[in-house]
Amino acid sequence: MKRVGFLTSGGDCQALNATMRGVAKGLYHIYGDEVEIIGFEDGYKGLMYANYHAMNRSDFSGILTKGGTMLGTSRQPFKLMREPDENGLDKVELMKHTYYKLKLDALVVLGGNGSQKTANLLSGEGLNVIGLPKTIDNDLWGTDMTFGFQSAVDIATNAIDYIHTTAASHGRVFIVEIMGHKAGWLTLHAGIAGGADIILLPEMPYDLDKVVQKITERTKGGSRFSILAVAEGAISKEDAALPKKEYKQKLKERAAKYPSVAYEIGAKIQEKTGQEIRVTVPGHMQRGGTPVPYDRVISSRIGAHAAEMIDRGKFGRLVVMKNNVITDITLSESAGRLKTVDPESDIVKEAALLGISFGI
Repeated sequence: MKRVGFLTSGGDCQALNATMRGVAKGLYHIYGDEVEIIGFEDGYKGLMYANYHAMNRSDFSGILTKGGTMLGTSRQPFKLMREPDENGLDKVELMKHTYYKLKLDALVVLGGNGSQKTANLLSGEGLNVIGLPKTIDNDLWGTDMTFGFQSAVDIATNAIDYIHTTAASHGRVFIVEIMGHKAGWLTLHAGIAGGADIILLPEMPYDLDKVVQKITERTKGGSRFSILAVAEGAISKEDAALPKKEYKQKLKERAAKYPSVAYEIGAKIQEKTGQEIRVTVPGHMQRGGTPVPYDRVISSRIGAHAAEMIDRGKFGRLVVMKNNVITDITLSESAGRLKTVDPESDIVKEAALLGISFGI
């Protein structure tokens, strides 16, 4: 009997259930009734404290289109993994104890950057681990695409689409703040797809005067409105030049005055232009709802590949997509590395040719 553990860790997204379904269907196809799947509740916390339940074939029926995660999730910061828990217990040893107690043959971890760092840590401790690339940010190193990203792009794009009509009606500048603290992939794709006039990304510190210049040019050219797609991690050139300690202090001061970066940018634009500014923040809507067909397809493919890896005894690896081919790399190659937007990349240059300003 093959025994495989599943856990979903970190922020949720639309295709976690679809991916678990893919792994399960692959395992049942290979092993029939000679496989038992154990679901750990609320991510690594479930593995630490042995909160789990045996899963049946029926659990994986009807979930291809269901968003969120049926196992629940939690954030367990990697930097705290080697620190004792509130009871003074070693978290890593707790997880290892549960793994061996249940006599698992493999542990499948669905998660983003921080989750895969912990997966790599457990692999280094001797556990048979396979990582599956989840994040709406698409910032996991080593894969062209993560599941959840395209669904989030669709939601963020819809938000920008809906803003177009009201912005045109009232002749206002609208800012749509999109998720992404360190990587701007979601904002970049949604901004292009939604026809944003200005896109501000964490990887490309902006000059507010250049942003105002673009808005002014549009106004003089007869446009009644402008739309900005702003990543929640967008940063000005002045702030980017600050030492890390000073920047953290600046963020604290900003939080006391503005709800988020979009509101700060909006206030400064209004001060410089006199135009009415409105801010829209889709927020966690971007993580919710039904996975789009694209995500359902890659989730199914990723899951099937993971099942094959378990059968082959191929562990300590992360399933990735490269040039539309599902393959795998070592967890250590990806762990701790972010895939960010290259300001010199083709997609940025092509967006600029469309007349989109990046505020630089």
